[in-house]
Amino acid sequence: MNTMNVYLSGEIHTDWREQLIALTKKRGLNVEFSGPVTIHENSDDCGVNILGPEPNSFWHDHKGAKINAIRTRNLIQKADLVVVRFGEKYKQWNAAFDAGYASGLNKALIIMHDEQHAHALKEVDAASLAVTSTPEQVVKIIEYVMNGSLDN
Repeated sequence: MNTMNVYLSGEIHTDWREQLIALTKKRGLNVEFSGPVTIHENSDDCGVNILGPEPNSFWHDHKGAKINAIRTRNLIQKADLVVVRFGEKYKQWNAAFDAGYASGLNKALIIMHDEQHAHALKEVDAASLAVTSTPEQVVKIIEYVMNGSLDN
């Protein structure tokens, strides 16, 4: 495998994406990453910014959600692997959708969360090919898939 395209979904309040990207570079893996827009204001306001103001908050959110869905679906369809991180502080409903969408497309799916969420996410975990708790574990999976190597 020359290049792997990986979509990083889920929690945006920690640096797990940056850790994962840095580890793949450190290991010399040829991986291209994509993911959601992680700047709240841009993600929340893209609909009204592009399509015009909306006085009702429901329709404000609706417009943004639809445009973000166009972006997300397109990037997940292009991905070889989808990694979905569920964090501890916030509910990531969009991450659950991304996991289901990727699974429905038969995309390779890795779920990442802390042990405390194992029961709550058991159905999401069941749809994945691997359940991890750290960026290091995800990178080891990527390396094994790409090169067949185990670096313990």
